[in-house]
Amino acid sequence: MSNVHERSTGLARVLSKRGVCSRSQAAVWIADGRVTVDGRVVRDPEFGIRGDRQRIVIAGIEGDAGERFYLMLNKPRGLVTTASDEQGRDTVYRCFDGAGLPWVAPVGRLDKASEGLLLFSNDPEWAARVTHPDAGPHKTYHVQVDCIPDAALLERVTAGVALDGERLSARSVALLRHGGKNAWLEIVLDEGRNRQIRRLLAAFDIGVLRLIRIAIGELSLGTLAKGQWRVLSQEEVAALSKR
Repeated sequence: MSNVHERSTGLARVLSKRGVCSRSQAAVWIADGRVTVDGRVVRDPEFGIRGDRQRIVIAGIEGDAGERFYLMLNKPRGLVTTASDEQGRDTVYRCFDGAGLPWVAPVGRLDKASEGLLLFSNDPEWAARVTHPDAGPHKTYHVQVDCIPDAALLERVTAGVALDGERLSARSVALLRHGGKNAWLEIVLDEGRNRQIRRLLAAFDIGVLRLIRIAIGELSLGTLAKGQWRVLSQEEVAALSKR
């Protein structure tokens, strides 16, 4: 017997959670009349879906992502981490042109000026585990800065600072190498807040010249070329979602 008090979830959100498409894309398909629920066209993105008993079809195809995909991309600088950009800027999806992939969403983000390891998947539950601020894997960055910080300054950066009502800090900060005027740091974060490294370093008057994410947990960029991607192994997928 069904539970009459079972909470419903909006149709667009259901399609997104199943890994079929983004929530915004689902809303477009629904408004266009391409989605049916139990044989009836539904045009309301907030139409309530209870559990998995209702049959959802998109343009004749069952509304389930089916096979799960897990990818890693070496994101080039200058691309925006979004499916579509209202300003018309190039997005990370340009790297998948012609690949014939199903819809996949970024797992976490890198800002336009940042480079390196970026994950994608159509498995929202896995993505939530990977990006969890407490249980998710740590993230390692190599950062070129506009000065040569001494050990005392690196300790202060690691300890962090209170900024705009939140605490910004790092798991560790180490000097990798330096030249005459700038240096490369290795910074490890337990979580990745919006522009966290840039804001943290700016609080100590340190400017960022380049920022490259080189690893998430034990998964590293390795020899993956800029703008290239590859499918993760089952072992890599499992390792990223448990700590």
